[in-house]
Amino acid sequence: MTSLVHTLRDHRDDVNCCAFSQSLLATCSGDKTIRVYSLQDFAELRFSPLSGHGYAVHCCCFSSCGRYLASCSTDAVTKLWSMSTGEVMCALEHPARSPVRVCAFSPDARYLLCGASDGTVALWQVPSKTLQRCSRVSEGTVLACCFSPCGQMFVTGSTQGELRLWSLNMSSLYIQREAHDLGVNCCQFSPQICIDGPGVKFRLASGGQDNQLRVWIVSQHATAGYEMTLMFTLSAQSAPVLSCAISFDGQLLVSGSVDKTVTVYNADGGEILHTLTQHDRYVTACAFSPCMLMFASGSMDKTVNVWRIGDGNAQSSECLQMTGTGRKSQGYSRMLVSDWSEEDVCDWLRDEGLEMLVETFRAQNMDGTELISLNKETLDAYFNIESVGLRAKVMRKIEELRSSLMDSDVPDEFLCPVTRELMKDPVIAADGYSYEREALETWIRTPNHTSPMTNLPLQSSILTTNRSLKMAIQRWKASQ
Repeated sequence: MTSLVHTLRDHRDDVNCCAFSQSLLATCSGDKTIRVYSLQDFAELRFSPLSGHGYAVHCCCFSSCGRYLASCSTDAVTKLWSMSTGEVMCALEHPARSPVRVCAFSPDARYLLCGASDGTVALWQVPSKTLQRCSRVSEGTVLACCFSPCGQMFVTGSTQGELRLWSLNMSSLYIQREAHDLGVNCCQFSPQICIDGPGVKFRLASGGQDNQLRVWIVSQHATAGYEMTLMFTLSAQSAPVLSCAISFDGQLLVSGSVDKTVTVYNADGGEILHTLTQHDRYVTACAFSPCMLMFASGSMDKTVNVWRIGDGNAQSSECLQMTGTGRKSQGYSRMLVSDWSEEDVCDWLRDEGLEMLVETFRAQNMDGTELISLNKETLDAYFNIESVGLRAKVMRKIEELRSSLMDSDVPDEFLCPVTRELMKDPVIAADGYSYEREALETWIRTPNHTSPMTNLPLQSSILTTNRSLKMAIQRWKASQ
């Protein structure tokens, strides 16, 4: 059952894109603005709308932690916005001054990819706000791009109709020519990684001017290299497919079309589950929430519809629900702690082995902001925890939570390049870079034996404790 939850009618021109974070929905339009809403009540945030682009805004996307929003425009600029203040953090001008049509964050938010009308793609390094590389990837306009779940490669699609797979240094890994006749309009990877013997497989959806939605299997094999094979073709829509999205659990696929419909499919077999006809004009945008079965559709009718499937909840697939580091994805862990709801706090307690305190914290309506402000005195005053050991454990876990926050004051060299979290046990790998031990050990256990930083083969799996960096992190933490 798919139900219409809310309709947003604030834009004054075509809606070009929608994007979700854990707690927010962003929409952008030909009216040169980006609007940001709270998912709790769909109220527009105090700093919305975001303005500053000189022309139509074609695409917007959130970083995985939800702290940043990127937007790109015909004005050839991609802007990074702070989601705590609404301020522009930086404006990234495309090197060729070409209109930027699409942008996408890497899963760890270390990179931002921007595709332009002249067939070039710019890869920006987010922490330093610097251009990593810019290369021509197509003879046509780049309308689609997305990173693989592991973050080590990306796909581009263009008006020429091909899908191309690239490494982070923009070396061509695979070309699927004539993926869509007359052009590719959209593409998105499923969040899941499938480990298949010595290889890794990803699922990719793409939509095109040929009225078709296609699902591909992208394979990476240690010896055979890269391959893209067609899984199935969906032809339920009678006009070009302009947008597509895959649910966070990989089970559902949604697409929007020039025929004004939104179609929801079972992503495994391609069966049609729902056809939605509430939009009056072309459906230009589709996006799923990263943590629940909720999606948004945007249209040239200037509206955004927000939909819920069932009760909005789903069970993740245990064998496939992986992040780039091989761990199960936790909804609350992608958010700033200050954005945690009461239920997020309860989930955190369960994951930390403190499930016996869930009802106690729930009774106090404890959200994330209140959680990290707790100290020994307030814990004793508001919570009747008789066990001294249990009280100490709670405070220790809260201190660990504070220490691990990706705060803007944390020196970048203290953050693991893979997880982008403050390192606890930094190690030096064969590529000369330092990583969190657990993250890199998990990375090495997969068939991907390349450096997360250089994408070159790791000559050795030996990890050496970086004692000087560990001491520096401990000194920094003590000074906070």
